[in-house]
Amino acid sequence: MGRSSDPPKCRGNKKAIGGISKRKKVYVGIDSHRDFLQVAIVDSKGKLLEEKRVENTPEDMEELLSMLPYGSRIAVESSSIWRDAYGRIKDAGFDVVLSNPFKTKAIAYSKVKTDKVDAKILADLLRIGMLPLCFVPSERTSYLRSLARHRKHFVDTRTHHKHLIHSILMMEGIRIDEATAFSKRYIKKLRDMKNYRIDAYLDMIEAATARIKGIDGRIGDEIEGPDGEDMRRLLTIPGVGPYTALVAVAEIADIGRFPDSHRLCAYAGIVPSVHSSGDTTYLGRITKRGSAHLRRAAIACVQGHRKAQPDSDLSRFYDRIQEKGGTSKAMVATAAKLLRIIYWILKEKRDYIPDMGRGGSGQEG
Repeated sequence: MGRSSDPPKCRGNKKAIGGISKRKKVYVGIDSHRDFLQVAIVDSKGKLLEEKRVENTPEDMEELLSMLPYGSRIAVESSSIWRDAYGRIKDAGFDVVLSNPFKTKAIAYSKVKTDKVDAKILADLLRIGMLPLCFVPSERTSYLRSLARHRKHFVDTRTHHKHLIHSILMMEGIRIDEATAFSKRYIKKLRDMKNYRIDAYLDMIEAATARIKGIDGRIGDEIEGPDGEDMRRLLTIPGVGPYTALVAVAEIADIGRFPDSHRLCAYAGIVPSVHSSGDTTYLGRITKRGSAHLRRAAIACVQGHRKAQPDSDLSRFYDRIQEKGGTSKAMVATAAKLLRIIYWILKEKRDYIPDMGRGGSGQEG
């Protein structure tokens, strides 16, 4: 985008925000939206210096930054469009952080919720050092995440159109005698029906399949590339395929940001919620907070592992839990156990060892 890494410069007669010295540090909260940015600026004592709304354009962003004192700290709320604003601020030489919107709302709940309030809360929490922060992924991690999401989009699209075809067959009372749905023989029988809707959906399925194959080629290139070491290690786990290895590495990004394997499970939202009252503590359903992509990948890996190695320690663990608590509990508990194994594989940079959870540094449950 032609961003400059040089510090922002004042433009001639531009005055600093609130008439303060350009050398005085301020704290800035930015609530970002597609078309505009709501900005709140406070000084070191919490005094509100200015509130303003600026257009979300490179020119208006540059003008805003040119008015801020050097050394100012800026907080941008994480959203679907945070990256551009964050990148421009960082490239301009400011100390910028990305806030965690869920935790920010939990700390600074307000009955009056407006863009101005949100921006002011960001600035205040940043000033007192209580702003919950989000991990900012590297460009490569962002690319891997976008690649995984891109593939998921076409898989979901293909599945959707398969369901539409099944709905037509059910409504018209048609049964196709084939063991495997959407095999070559199954598709040929669908084509022979000469149903214009089914033909259109089959075309969409074929197009989505072609896209998925192309994306899989890119994933393979990333795995075989110089930076694919972690993914190659995860592929040594029976049942883990290229796509799930990509998702795990992309979502985890840096294993060093998790102090232990429990924190990784919590990041995947695969730990039980805790409710305390007096001396009594209740464990509820899993939190499902954090990376849903990592949680789904872990569950998919469990399913794949059980097919690949039904007699492994992990598969037997699943069977024991299923016998006592049912399929859902078994799947969640085994996914958490698998994530702990993944943690140690990435932490210690080693390949999978059968039943590695039984002892050594990987023994955490």
